[in-house]
Amino acid sequence: MVAEEQFQVVIEKIKAMLGEMKFGSITLVVQDGKVIQLEKNEKVRLK
Repeated sequence: MVAEEQFQVVIEKIKAMLGEMKFGSITLVVQDGKVIQLEKNEKVRLK
């Protein structure tokens, strides 16, 4: 059950990051089958 709770935390963090971005990417870093890091690379488009 603990793994499921950790999975839900990761999903919520990804949702929050997606809500803040217009352009860019999110990278998940996985170690031993667990997400240990989230990286956000955001682009700013100038017109």
